[in-house]
Amino acid sequence: MPNASPLSVADIAAALGALAPRFDVDVLAECDSTNARLLERAEAGAPAGTVIVAERQTAGRGRLGRVWFSAPGDSLTFSLLWRFPHGTSLGGLSLAVGVVLVETVAALGLRDVAVKWPNDVLRDGRKLAGVLIELVPGAHTAAVIGIGLNLRLPATLPEDLIRQTAAIDNHLPRSELLARLLAALHAVLTAFASGGFDALRQRWLARCAHLEQAVRVVSQFAMPVEGRCIGVDADGALLVETPAGIQRILSGDVSLRLP
Repeated sequence: MPNASPLSVADIAAALGALAPRFDVDVLAECDSTNARLLERAEAGAPAGTVIVAERQTAGRGRLGRVWFSAPGDSLTFSLLWRFPHGTSLGGLSLAVGVVLVETVAALGLRDVAVKWPNDVLRDGRKLAGVLIELVPGAHTAAVIGIGLNLRLPATLPEDLIRQTAAIDNHLPRSELLARLLAALHAVLTAFASGGFDALRQRWLARCAHLEQAVRVVSQFAMPVEGRCIGVDADGALLVETPAGIQRILSGDVSLRLP
């Protein structure tokens, strides 16, 4: 069972070591959404590296307005504000964050972990973590990066979600786990700022759940696309080879296409 000891700013800073001054971490017992709270602070001028982590979220959000279930000790839910140099293209940012998540949990000894385009991490084909990127209004190169990582499955999780959800089930203290993620984010976001997603693309492809497999992509704004996933481009768009040619997809949900 994962270590459910309370999150500690002092422990997080100690685990970050020399990187501690790059982050300003605020631990909240409860809030509606860490992304919503951090967006407010970002608009008020909060610096890059500001972090809000909540023991419990009452209105956690995923992509497309989906609900993220969390309970004290069952998950690690936090948001990080990052300000990129002027002119930085943020295409593929959610995929870059996915690299951080999958590599960090794999380093804990988890097997069968993979990234699912555009913003999920899977374990044994079930959702382990998710990413929600929101741009700060009026600041085109400032982003709030929301992350939800399942540490164990909540007892109150709906039955239909239990079959779709995974957890890390690791004994690492949560403060140390958060520090590892922040350190990895610092390195990846620094690389992203200088080279865009293309600098991280091969690392993402090495962990892609659907590479070279038959997939079906469903979007709110277009007809479903079926074909073979052949990767992603330098901006993070999904590339699907179809009978009509290669299609470049900017948004949608990917699933394996049944024979």
